[in-house]
Amino acid sequence: MKRIVWDTCKVFVLFIACTLLFYFGLRTMHAEYEDYHRYDPPEGPAVKVFNEDQSFIDRLNLFFRLGE
Repeated sequence: MKRIVWDTCKVFVLFIACTLLFYFGLRTMHAEYEDYHRYDPPEGPAVKVFNEDQSFIDRLNLFFRLGE
């Protein structure tokens, strides 16, 4: 009986330790990426790939062709 209680305590302590490690790992990752600006304008030799000078017929053709 004493052995079962001791093993249960060890598993419980291991579970709590892993849970705390996971929690603080997630908090660290959140703090790292909290100030990361994903929507900043691109830097360097960026190329614009979308042409906004399309006529209504061209957009309608694209709509039917791609099934948007």
